[in-house]
Amino acid sequence: MRRGPSVDPHLPDAASRPPEGMAWIPGGTFQMGSDDFYPEERPVHEVAVGGFWMDVHPVTVAEFAAFVAATGYVTVAERPPDPADYPGADPALLVPGSIVFRRTPGPTNLADHRNWWHWQPGAQWREPDGPGSGGAARGDHPVTQVAYGDAAAYAAWSGRDLPTEAEWEFAARGGLDGAAYVWGNEVAPDGRPMANTWQGEFPWQNLVTDGYEGTSPVGSFPPNGFGLFDMAGNVWEWTSDLYRPDHRAPTTPACCGPSRPVIDPRIVSAAGSFAPGWPGRPFPRRVMKGGSYLCAPNYCLRYRPAARQGQSIESSTAHLGFRGVVRQGPTGALPA
Repeated sequence: MRRGPSVDPHLPDAASRPPEGMAWIPGGTFQMGSDDFYPEERPVHEVAVGGFWMDVHPVTVAEFAAFVAATGYVTVAERPPDPADYPGADPALLVPGSIVFRRTPGPTNLADHRNWWHWQPGAQWREPDGPGSGGAARGDHPVTQVAYGDAAAYAAWSGRDLPTEAEWEFAARGGLDGAAYVWGNEVAPDGRPMANTWQGEFPWQNLVTDGYEGTSPVGSFPPNGFGLFDMAGNVWEWTSDLYRPDHRAPTTPACCGPSRPVIDPRIVSAAGSFAPGWPGRPFPRRVMKGGSYLCAPNYCLRYRPAARQGQSIESSTAHLGFRGVVRQGPTGALPA
């Protein structure tokens, strides 16, 4: 585990500082991915990213509500699904709604996610668990039930972008290159929960030793080395990269020469991003990072910076949100 030498300490001048609520992430190189956990995190490879600003916490319900009030935006979950996208689907299900988690009454087959994920008519960002769930009252919690297009629309409105996978992972590590977790290599230092995750046997037994059964207010757990909150657990977060089933950088190393870091990689090809066997019209998947309050060691040990999964762009769920970035311009000024 390295701290410091791979990070460029340069800070932009005061004239280039963005709005309150963002932290400066210095450019640098790091070892992206992990060879120790899930196959899609392999192989570890050296990557370099430029400096950028990042929201210190995921976009909250209150912040998203301000966007909707200013623009009249209607999220994907609030629109009726297009029957052409879901041939053969029950017409009764082609109504506005989204995917919600339901705890099972006991141990179940972990190979079938339909045992705990359910389509819920009326579920959307204001009521993420369905009608009557009162999510709009949780203004300081991360907004959920936002599809990729919803997150991108908010980012554009607020003068931000969604981070690339490499930017997100570099930021999550907080200067701890190679550490298993955002805070180091010990899952619970001195027995202290460091993130909002699932304790117990997923998906039926949640011991709630971290104090939260669902989402938690942003900033409820310690920040990482860059001052960022909730880079592990609470909610997964969208990135702009299209998903690929391995962690290989989109480059071919020169024959027989020294290896060099890949600079600011961005996965823009949809090839390989489609989920095999997905019902209806195939939608490309984007990378989501960070894990959520539903991640448990017996099923989803993904509240780690290297962890990654693909999420279909038209999908929204009760455990997925986002945060934005502003990239530093080449002359030290923020982009116009």
